[in-house]
Amino acid sequence: MVKGNLLVISGPSGSGKSSLMKEVINEISDSYFSISSTTRAIREGEIDGINYHFISKEDFEKDIDAGFFLEWAKVHDNYYGTSLKPILKELHEGKLVICDIDVQGHKIAREKFGNLITSVFITTPDQKSLKERLIYRGTDSQEIIEKRLANAVSEMTRIREYDYVLINDDFKIALHDMLAIAYASRKKMELMDLGEFISSWANID
Repeated sequence: MVKGNLLVISGPSGSGKSSLMKEVINEISDSYFSISSTTRAIREGEIDGINYHFISKEDFEKDIDAGFFLEWAKVHDNYYGTSLKPILKELHEGKLVICDIDVQGHKIAREKFGNLITSVFITTPDQKSLKERLIYRGTDSQEIIEKRLANAVSEMTRIREYDYVLINDDFKIALHDMLAIAYASRKKMELMDLGEFISSWANID
């Protein structure tokens, strides 16, 4: 029986997902962050195996064909995907597995894992705030920023598919809410062996 659960995080690039997830992982000891694989170029300050698994397009496509991904998508001409094997291992060990995946990936993961998933869509108060954050970050060209904004507009139409929507305007408030969601996800009744619990509860000996 699977004892763990999945916390799926989605939202536009620049919404603060990475910072929030880092704090959740530091706070919850039995959590595991599923590191995504990508074919995009590594950015300054990023570390292979920490931020992403950076792999070639050819290797990524081989893994797609072999069925090694929970989900994958092509975004801005680059592949992104979540490896399935480590997720299953951590779930069976009872971990809270945290995944950062896009709206397409969330739909696929929901179909595969159902009630094991608690999903959160993280966004900024408005498009202007997102653009300002992307410019301030200084890692993308103007062309890429415009692509990310267009993609964000598309993603926003899918927020009703998520269990929670978190507007990251004040980081401390957003983190408080994110932790509350993460802890609540651990208490889902679907994850308990209810038959055994009810039987032991009713035993008056």
